[in-house]
Amino acid sequence: MEDNPAPTGRPLMDVTTFKSNFGITWATETYLCYEVEVREGDAWVPVEGLQGLLRNQVFCHAELCFLPGVSAWGLDEGKQHRLTWYLSWSPCPDCALKLVEFLRKNSHVQLRIFAARIYTKLDGYEDGLRRLQDAGAKLAIMTPKELQHCWEKFVDNQGQPFQPETELLENIGAQCQRLENILRNQGN
Repeated sequence: MEDNPAPTGRPLMDVTTFKSNFGITWATETYLCYEVEVREGDAWVPVEGLQGLLRNQVFCHAELCFLPGVSAWGLDEGKQHRLTWYLSWSPCPDCALKLVEFLRKNSHVQLRIFAARIYTKLDGYEDGLRRLQDAGAKLAIMTPKELQHCWEKFVDNQGQPFQPETELLENIGAQCQRLENILRNQGN
């Protein structure tokens, strides 16, 4: 199995799974690494125990597998919380609409999504991403900084440093430009 227990007791992704899902290959699964923070004064403070990873399941995309857990956490609606997701694929149009609905019902939650690549398999993906942005979600492509963070926090890297390939760095630039164009354009 690709998930290995972390020293803290939470699962970690193995190196091969990380490289194939957060690299430039055409991965068939979606992995979602997440962190939850709470606003305290001017700072965002990590919520102990609310970090982890999951992947899509049969008939359930990773984003929708994640959402039921949020209500179980009992986040204080009187405080601002920030969910940060590191996704191997951006949300599909259907998931984007469900996330918009989630954000509207949970005004105490902000969502930041860093995606390794843009999901383009279904028509309407551009509109879904724009709707997410309009609902207040922050959308970006994972840069080497976010990939490094995931490598250190969510990967059983055995102490090895993160070393992005040249092709990955070139792909990041292209994906960033593509997402910027999608979010800037309000029509097709």
